[in-house]
Amino acid sequence: MSLPGAVGAADGYAGRLVCSAKGCRADAAYGLLWNNPSLHTPDRRKTWLACEEHRATLGEFLSVRGFLKDVVPVGELTDETV
Repeated sequence: MSLPGAVGAADGYAGRLVCSAKGCRADAAYGLLWNNPSLHTPDRRKTWLACEEHRATLGEFLSVRGFLKDVVPVGELTDETV
């Protein structure tokens, strides 16, 4: 599975899933599933990864725009949800 936020060995993080917040390199704990209805079909889901610290701020950013559809633990993410 290839997830956004997965970083490679060249980054020094060898396959870890890291938070999508700018400058954050903490391990991701959540997948924030979203879509922009003006760009995506209703069933399409994009994924941002969030650590414990940034889950609320990233979620609020998506929520106020009407984009946030679901929040799941990273362990529940699959190829179908990304």
